[in-house]
Amino acid sequence: MNVADERIQSLSDIVGAIRQASCDKAVSVRDVMEEIGTRSFGPAILVPSLLLVSPISGIPGFPTIGAIFVVIIVAQALLGRDHLWLPDFLLRRCLPSDRMHQALDWLEKPAAFVDARSQSRLKFLTDGPARTLCLIVILLIALAWPPLELLPMVTSVGALAVALFALGLLARDGAFVLAGYCVVALAVFGVLQLTS
Repeated sequence: MNVADERIQSLSDIVGAIRQASCDKAVSVRDVMEEIGTRSFGPAILVPSLLLVSPISGIPGFPTIGAIFVVIIVAQALLGRDHLWLPDFLLRRCLPSDRMHQALDWLEKPAAFVDARSQSRLKFLTDGPARTLCLIVILLIALAWPPLELLPMVTSVGALAVALFALGLLARDGAFVLAGYCVVALAVFGVLQLTS
């Protein structure tokens, strides 16, 4: 396992890694992946979901790119790959570093708050068939992002659920997985209320 993979253990680690990658005028997906590593799927899922929770989600097309990113990662996790591969067209995608730093500044305090409350618990929600179910739910949420991109805040709610699932899998903390399911249930209830 490379050094980057071993270093990423929390949300704050991921925020720090993205910040480290954002040292030029623009930051590419390749730069971020070099910082977080390619052997752990949890951090790779967390990166786009965290950014979609932040104000950066308002960039046109970003939710769709985030969805493609998450779908490719989750598909590989479900297939049992031990090393993440991303197509070159995704690795070349860039964002201005100043926009990225604004998003990271916004995420820093919530990340520290969440990290302080994360611990290994309810592991039955993060292992075996429960892990597979969690990955399938993440996949379904990400597939919904492109058609919902024009609706304000909808992708951010889905991204929050994905971030909670991914954090739960990363930290083996079933409480965050459970929180992710609650966000999904509330979102489904909200959509049903709006459409009924």
